[in-house]
Amino acid sequence: RMLTGLPTAEVPRGPRVANAKLHSAQYRLWKDSTFLEKALGIDLRSATPKSSYGGNHGPSLQLTSMPSLVGFIGIGNMGACMARNLLAAGYRVIVCDRSPKAVAALQQAGALQAETPAQLASTPGLKALVTMLPSSAAVRETYLGPTGIFSLPPRTLRPSLLIDSSTIDPLTSRDLAAAAARTTLHPDVVEGAAGAPSTAPAMLDAPVSGGVGGAAAGTLTFMVGGPAEAVARAQGLLGTMGRATVHCGEAGAGQAAKLCNNLVLGVSMAGVAEGLALGQRLGLDARNLTKIFNGSSARCWSADTYNPVPGVMEGVPASREYTGGFAAALMSKDLGLAQEAAAQCSAALPMTAAAAELYRQLATEAGPAIDFSGVYQHVYGGQAVAANS
Repeated sequence: RMLTGLPTAEVPRGPRVANAKLHSAQYRLWKDSTFLEKALGIDLRSATPKSSYGGNHGPSLQLTSMPSLVGFIGIGNMGACMARNLLAAGYRVIVCDRSPKAVAALQQAGALQAETPAQLASTPGLKALVTMLPSSAAVRETYLGPTGIFSLPPRTLRPSLLIDSSTIDPLTSRDLAAAAARTTLHPDVVEGAAGAPSTAPAMLDAPVSGGVGGAAAGTLTFMVGGPAEAVARAQGLLGTMGRATVHCGEAGAGQAAKLCNNLVLGVSMAGVAEGLALGQRLGLDARNLTKIFNGSSARCWSADTYNPVPGVMEGVPASREYTGGFAAALMSKDLGLAQEAAAQCSAALPMTAAAAELYRQLATEAGPAIDFSGVYQHVYGGQAVAANS
């Protein structure tokens, strides 16, 4: 079964065709349509199967109406929040992740489950697919691997819009765009497209800024690379998960912008943590020093929105022992990607190199999952602010 977590239903019989049996691919499609009918609340009984014996794709279904169906691969801290916002907005969401716990949590919120990325990508009715994965290697495996999305047989892929919101190297994003251009969509998708239909899916790199808090609140900023027409088509979907979408250019441009953004974020957090820890050692109260920062030229997101001192702000990782935020290992990874990109264009990044070393130290000493703002306490030796101070 491709979609799990749904009630068992009787599989309808296919159309009678003289001297032909319903082969396994057609049987699976009818079975999947039954699951979709129950899950999406639509009536497939009036759909007209089109026989395609001699082909490899089985019968297609002519549907008079189909709720917006979106796939989501990678439901960690960020992806889970983004998928929840899609569900809350009325989208039907199918998720795929290696963590049974993460999948179960979203199933309780109304999501469906696909067992593999390829199965998800071949689900009838799927309009778009979003990926939010931790590394370039994970993205390549999901899309380009031997059982990945682009390994599907020709004319099998269903979503006409592929959106990768992972933070990866720009070269990988360009490789994905090239692979997408060589991929052929399912005939039903092409026939049902408005305007001049394309036989290939559109691929966008759309990394985000705003952290877990922004993902939960639906206030992310998407930095997007890819064709302008595809960015326009994605706007409704991206607008459900964020408040700003910036088209940065062609494939890979979104990733380039994200690396520059995270470079500044990593360096600024290290600077804020360093300044607050120094002030504390000089006898200053971290709350008062934060007020000074936020009312003067030192003001920045790391100080006024994501403060690294335990006790200064509520609702940030520092208030919960540096859990549930942006992992130090991921920040270290992103700064490493920025350094690799800089090497390709002969750019000097001395501050990035210093910050990357701090986050590597943090991840090694306090664990890779600790929030990157933990550099204040675990690297600089800063102390929490007492509740009555």
